[in-house]
Amino acid sequence: MRTLPTTVTLAPVTTLRVFRGLLSNRPLVRLLGGEFVSSIGDWLYLVALLIIVFEGSGSDPVLLGVVGAARVLPYVLLSIPAGVVADRFDRRLILLITDVARGLIMLVMAWLVAVDGPLWAIVVLAVAATCFSCFFGPAIGSYLPTLVRDERELGPANSTWSTLDNLAYVVGPAVGGLLIAASGLALAFLLNAVSFGVVAIVLWRLPSQRRASDAVPDEAADAARESHGRRWSDGLRPLALPLIGLTLVDVAANFAYGGLGVLTVMLAVDQLGVGEAGTGYLNAAIGLGGLVGALASGLFVVRPGLRGPLLVGAVGMAVGIAALGLTRSLVPAMVAMAVFAAGDLLTEVAGTTILQRVIPDAVRGRALGTIFTVSILANAVGALVLPIAAGVVGIDAVLITCGAVVFIGIAIGAVLVGSTVDRAPAPEIVTAASRIAALPVFGGVPESSLVSALGRATEMRVPGGTVVIRQGDPADRFYVILEGRFVVDQVAEPGAPPTRLRAMGADEVFGEIGLLTGVPRTATVTADGDGRLLALDAPDFLELVTVGAELGPRLLALHRGGAAVGG
Repeated sequence: MRTLPTTVTLAPVTTLRVFRGLLSNRPLVRLLGGEFVSSIGDWLYLVALLIIVFEGSGSDPVLLGVVGAARVLPYVLLSIPAGVVADRFDRRLILLITDVARGLIMLVMAWLVAVDGPLWAIVVLAVAATCFSCFFGPAIGSYLPTLVRDERELGPANSTWSTLDNLAYVVGPAVGGLLIAASGLALAFLLNAVSFGVVAIVLWRLPSQRRASDAVPDEAADAARESHGRRWSDGLRPLALPLIGLTLVDVAANFAYGGLGVLTVMLAVDQLGVGEAGTGYLNAAIGLGGLVGALASGLFVVRPGLRGPLLVGAVGMAVGIAALGLTRSLVPAMVAMAVFAAGDLLTEVAGTTILQRVIPDAVRGRALGTIFTVSILANAVGALVLPIAAGVVGIDAVLITCGAVVFIGIAIGAVLVGSTVDRAPAPEIVTAASRIAALPVFGGVPESSLVSALGRATEMRVPGGTVVIRQGDPADRFYVILEGRFVVDQVAEPGAPPTRLRAMGADEVFGEIGLLTGVPRTATVTADGDGRLLALDAPDFLELVTVGAELGPRLLALHRGGAAVGG
């Protein structure tokens, strides 16, 4: 029976130990540090851009809204294509190209601002920068899992990234305001260009994300590319409910977040009576609450089960947004806003980690791109619908109702995600993976990746005398022997008697050569007595080769040396 990829806990760990271990993962630390610098630069740029558009348009709020919409539209149009690109090309290279391109755009914008260039040119460049930004989300979301050394680091890595991103949300606008007041708007664009340069240098030194087609000869590369389509349609079919659940979680959260972003002005002026300045206080509470939520997520994401954190985050969002509808003073409203933001970040980190665990690497970019597109649309719908509804039935009724809708939506999403993604793998799978990981040929492949791959394998009980693979047949599977004895025979030329090459036992593997080279089976493998196998389909095997960049060459070297069998 085929099962979902499973969450792996190979040994008891503590939150502190895992996060401390992240510091020794130098590539991951460099990436997170570089993106933190870039996030601060992005906020400097955004603050300056809004000021330029508002002042250059004669304080026209309509044009400001049009520019805001124009910066969102590319995400709707390009997120899915960006996901396809992230699955087809080196994700590190995608990040590098987009950062360099945006850095160059920022330099041109800085020059235009310094010489008082036309507003339309600045707006066009801002939209162009956003088009490149569309490729960032699917690429970074797919690339980050390749830098963690163990699946236990994946959740903490997402938590750390969200923490730094929210810290930039708090620091960036404040620093931007001070710099703009002291040195003018052009400096903000220039510093953002510098931040992109910093990230580009970091990315240049990071390891490339190796795809299966990079680790194997050209013939196998064709098989890897063909497997993408099958994996997207057939391979993800067993994951349909978890994917729908994760999408529903994201839609519910973004619908509320989009609406609340617009309602903060109405809250500050009409309900709280603190004027437009209160909008700034409420937005500050969002930043601080998000920072707390990102930090708190670190307590949960080291655990195998993440549906619980989804529900805890849903409660925080629901309570926070409903409380906003009941309060009439600023301080409690800020607390409620912070609770909402903390719940939102906890939900985001848990959902992202689940998605990265569940979705195969070969199509992770497309899955992320699709969810990004749907989430942005949900955000836009929330921003449109909730203010209109507040004008009809009152802001308090809308917020309380929205809180209930958010909780129900995320709760249903968590149910659809199911317990399958939380379930620990069968002990036999863990034991087999542990023994296989100790084999020299699998050196460098994380044990958790072997467990995850074997969790997607099909167990076969093979009666004695059964031919598992036959010389000359097409290669379609990779096999791991769980128990039993299997013999390998090869016919040198038509009509000649078969030659016994060797016998194999538990923990040995066969069937890899045909998958790596694209040639038919080079020998016949027969069960010499009853036995049990794990059969891994070609796309899953090629993904495993991707994780261990040297695995493909090692297996090919064994084949050339005569040690590998069963093509």
